[in-house]
Amino acid sequence: MLAIIRTILVVLLSICICVFGLIYCLFSPRNPRHVATFGHMFGRLAPLLGLKVEIRYPSSRLTRQNCIYIANHQNNYDMVTAASAVQPRTVTVGKKSLLWIPLFGQLYWIAGNLLIDRENRSKAHGTINEVVRQIKKKNISIWMFPEGTRSRGRGLLPFKTGAFHAAIAAGVPIVPICVSNTSNKISLNRWSNGLVIIEVLPPVDTAAYSRDKVRVLTEDCRNIMAAKLAELDAEVAEREARAK
Repeated sequence: MLAIIRTILVVLLSICICVFGLIYCLFSPRNPRHVATFGHMFGRLAPLLGLKVEIRYPSSRLTRQNCIYIANHQNNYDMVTAASAVQPRTVTVGKKSLLWIPLFGQLYWIAGNLLIDRENRSKAHGTINEVVRQIKKKNISIWMFPEGTRSRGRGLLPFKTGAFHAAIAAGVPIVPICVSNTSNKISLNRWSNGLVIIEVLPPVDTAAYSRDKVRVLTEDCRNIMAAKLAELDAEVAEREARAK
């Protein structure tokens, strides 16, 4: 019964956010400020799913410089966890098929996010160039999932190099964002589904990496994130065990 009630409420509230968002964004379509606004609205659905989301920032807070944020991509629950950490004037990069999701897809586009054709490998370099162009033209930051797909409980997958090529070409830092494990953690029939920690890590300066070192940068960032995710998962397990 709890699962049914939760599902109905989440669907209804999501529809309300999308409808309101579509109307709101019509007054300033594709304004990059919208992405954080509506990402945070979806993030507020987390308690409805029995999740407590804790967001941490580096001691130096966040870089004021434009950057490319990279985050681990686990499952559909990222919409109510990772979305809470989207920063102002940051847009995400998603596949074109998102556009066909009723209401959400249209909001995703009109809010200012970038849509790419992941099935067409010949357009990969064009995508990188477009990301670089948008960073410089619109004075924005970009949020990307370097794994390229949801991990679905398989741990941190190998990273694709697109985000790192773009960061080097644009001359902006990489800011890793780590979201503790949510795979097999959430049961809609359970009142409390525990803690999720999101940690925004210090920027990684890409100035030290030339274009021929993009794979080194990719692996360095993946190693940083893998180590932090292990720390966060261990902390969540310890805190949840103490709470029982």
